[in-house]
Amino acid sequence: MATANNSDVGSDSKSQVIYRCKKCRRIVAAQENLVFHERGEGEKCFKWKKRDGAPWECQKEPPECTSIFVEPMKWMQSVEEGCVEDKLQCMGCKARLGSFNWAGMQCSCGAWVNPAFQLHKSRIDKCHT
Repeated sequence: MATANNSDVGSDSKSQVIYRCKKCRRIVAAQENLVFHERGEGEKCFKWKKRDGAPWECQKEPPECTSIFVEPMKWMQSVEEGCVEDKLQCMGCKARLGSFNWAGMQCSCGAWVNPAFQLHKSRIDKCHT
């Protein structure tokens, strides 16, 4: 009869998520830097139209967010310089990772995030340590 190794079971609960630049692999954020938001209603939030009054249950689930939002960090050069909005570039390779706006911006799911420091999931890798 095979027995489970207790050290293997415990290591899964202690794994940490970090986000790296896809181009140079520099760490740009960690799980504790994430700013969470409630998902919006998707694409229909971007355009003005009369509300149809249909119950939420009848509508399909909103799309998944294409970005993550983080708190402002030291590597964000434009933020440190006092800009109100700008692009976020990797400090290592200068690749464009996202953008920020102190007044906020809309996520792809339709939710408004304020202030917004947005990193595009297509430009970063999610890594488990």
